[in-house]
Order: sequence, then C-alpha cells, then structure tokens
Amino acid sequence: MKKFKVGLLAKVIIAIILGCLASMFFPDWLTRLFETYNSIFSNYLGFAIPLIILGLVAPGIIELGGGAGKMLLLTTLIAYGSTVFSGYLSYFVSTLTYPYILNPEDFVEVNSQSAVKILPYFTIDMPALMSVTSSLVLAFITGLTLSGIKEKARTLVAAVSEFKEMVMIVITKSIIPLLPLFIFGIFLKLGAEGQVVSVLGLFLKVIVVIFVMHVALLIIQFSIAGAVTRRNPFKLLVTMLPAYMTALGTQSSAATIPVTLERAKKNGVKSELAEFVIPLCATIHLSGSILKIVACALAIAWMTGMPTDVTLYSGFIFMLGITMVAAPGVPGGAIMAALAVLSSVLGFDETQQGLMIALYIAMDSFGTACNVTGDGAIALVMDRIYSKK
Repeated sequence: MKKFKVGLLAKVIIAIILGCLASMFFPDWLTRLFETYNSIFSNYLGFAIPLIILGLVAPGIIELGGGAGKMLLLTTLIAYGSTVFSGYLSYFVSTLTYPYILNPEDFVEVNSQSAVKILPYFTIDMPALMSVTSSLVLAFITGLTLSGIKEKARTLVAAVSEFKEMVMIVITKSIIPLLPLFIFGIFLKLGAEGQVVSVLGLFLKVIVVIFVMHVALLIIQFSIAGAVTRRNPFKLLVTMLPAYMTALGTQSSAATIPVTLERAKKNGVKSELAEFVIPLCATIHLSGSILKIVACALAIAWMTGMPTDVTLYSGFIFMLGITMVAAPGVPGGAIMAALAVLSSVLGFDETQQGLMIALYIAMDSFGTACNVTGDGAIALVMDRIYSKK
C-alpha cells in the first residue's frame, strides 16, 4: 500500500486548529509545559540562524561566481530587481490597505485585558556563536573570496559545500519537523491568554490581501515581458499556468523546473537560454516569497504597535532580497532563511516569529507558484535581449 504523507502546510493548519481547541480546556500546568518547549525551541532557532545564513549564503555566492558571464550577471540583476520591486509593492499596498481592514486597538485591548500570562517552567540559554550581521559579513567574504580562487582552494570550497549539506540536514531533519509543535504551542498560549480570535482574524484578512497582490504582481511581470517582446502579456501568462498549478502541488521551485522549462519554451524562449535562466531563477528569483514576508511582517508590526516606516522597511527589503537568494528549496525554507533579518532588522521576538512562520506557510504554495511563473517572464526578457545580439 502507498504510504500517505501529510505535507507541512497540512501539519501547520492542524497545529493551529488543535492549539486553539486545546486552549479551551488544557490546565495551566500543561500549557506551561508546551510554553517551556517553545522557549527552548526558540533559543535553538536563535543559535542555528547565524549558522544557517553562513551555510546557505556563502555556497550560493560561490556557485554564482563560478558561472561568471554577462548572462549570469544580467539574469541575477533582473531577478534581484524583480524581488526588491515585489517587496516595495507589498509594502505600499499593505500600508494603504491595512488601516482599513486591521484595527490595532482590538489586538491591544485583548492583550491588555488578558489576566493570564503563560510563562515557561524553565529555559535553556543557547547563545549564538556570532550575530546575524557577523554571519552575513563572513558569508559574503567567504563566498566572494572563494569564487575567485575556486581552482586553488578546492578543499575549502568542498568544505563550504559540505557545511551547506549539514545546514540543510539541520533544517529538514530538526527545524522543519518540529515547527508544527512550536506553532501548536504558540496558538495554545494565544488562546489561553485570550488573543486567538484577533490573531485568526488577522490571518484571514492578510491572506486575502496577499493572494490579490500575487495576481497583480504576475500581471505586472508579464506586462513588462509583453512590452519587451511585443506580444500579448495575457497569452504569455496563460501559457505559464501549468507551471503555476504544478508549483501549487509541489510547493517547490526546484521540483517544478521541468514544467517551467517546458512552458518557457512553449512561449518561444530559445532552448539553450531557457535551460540556463529557468534553473537559475528557481534559486535566486523569489518575488512571490518576499511579497508574502513583507506583507505578513507589516501586518504583525501594525497590530502590535511596532515601527512601520519606509526607511526601516527599505533596509529590510534590500537585506531580505539578498537572503532570499540563499533560501533552501524546501517547503518553508524561505521563511527560515528570513528569520535572521526579521529579528535583526525589525526586532521580531519569539511569538512574532512564530506567527510569521504560521502566516507564511499558510500561503507557501501560492508564493512558490508566483515565483516559478515569474521565472517565465524573466526568461522572455532575457531571450529578447540576446536575440538582438
């Protein structure tokens, strides 16, 4: 018999539902037990995040540098520009929309009226080996240096690559599997403290806004591609829809590459160019993911009274765009890579990071689908540029 496998999204949804239900009848001592687990897991995340950044960013830079060429540089710049544009689109649409659909006073009122404050029995400190900023700087230095001397430093390049494999094992075998229990504990605590209704209302409204922005982003991307290639953008977008639907099921840009590649060629992109651009963009072009992260972060910041000014979020978007290049191609991988920037730039604490993870994963497949479909637009632009040469 074929073994039935529950995906990460389903696990997160189940964790949210069970956490809300359990908060109605769990005694305080049991709720505190799960809060103790959450405290330990949060500290473990804090310890692992700098290592994750170092282990993902440095090899990514080495790989990009190793394929030196104008096509690589131009594709990377276009992909990064598209990602940053998506972040700003998300920021401005969210700041215009949230004042009408989200009421911070409801969240603050519920929080202030909560008589119960759930505290862990104990916690275990796990100081990080370095700060997030130090980890990013070390990753840049390591990646840029080794990309220029790959032939002379094969041992070091191999060591960095093997460190990446170790980090991927940490993410896929210890962090991702434990996330549902972490999210269960967060919603259990929110329910026990009387905040769960306002949080679930926040989730539903933000998810609707993000989905609409994803559709708008794809229309913008293919309108640009259509203008560059002088073709009907909607026909180009419709041709890419099988890739969109495949990504909804796989939740993986890498797993969708064969379909994305076939659809890009169907749109008239030359075979050799499509075979270069599509796999590269599957790694470095995460416009849908950054759109979700910015929108979710802004919603949580808005509801909890944190700063939301454009200067702060500009730094966040540019830093997040770089971090997205290193995001692992597993369900929830982008948000795990983004946790470092959320804590260091925006100052998100354990509960806010947990809400970010839950919000992000609730729409993980839609973000991935937006990413891979947008890859087809970049392939069309690159094909037009190189067909003139």
